Amino acid sequence: MHSLLDSLAKACAIVGGLVMAAITLMTTGSVIGRYVFSKPLLGDTEAVQFGMALAVAAFLPMCQWKSGNIIVDFFTTKAKDSTKRVMDAFGAVLIAVMVGVIGIRTISGVLSQKSAGSTTMLLQWPEWIAYACMVPPLLLTAVIALYMAFTGRDGRPADSDMTSPAA
Repeated sequence: MHSLLDSLAKACAIVGGLVMAAITLMTTGSVIGRYVFSKPLLGDTEAVQFGMALAVAAFLPMCQWKSGNIIVDFFTTKAKDSTKRVMDAFGAVLIAVMVGVIGIRTISGVLSQKSAGSTTMLLQWPEWIAYACMVPPLLLTAVIALYMAFTGRDGRPADSDMTSPAA
């Protein structure tokens, strides 16, 4: 299970990176078109919105897998390691619930947008597609958080100098 989650988190991060690269190239092309030819790319803002929605969702699994979320450990600095592990597990469960609810509500958004036939203004892209692309990485993030909560493991190397995600 550990290697499967690692592979899926990496795949999502790669997809997110490729989408970000595509957004960068498209935005550069649009800016050049606007200033050199007085003609920006049609729908560039809509494409950026689609891409950013996917990229943000795609980076979440790796962030969770590598314990990359911000942790305020001011009150737990002197706590026992066992206390920190329990609090980390509780935090992971909370993240799983939160991201799971967001994922489920995103599925609701997919169904709502699809039934309404909602499209973007310029490109006429079906809006439900952007929502649908966000669902798998959101649900994967929730699964990774649950895995971390119940196993105490994450995707960091075993020989890491860090003793806990809060370190």
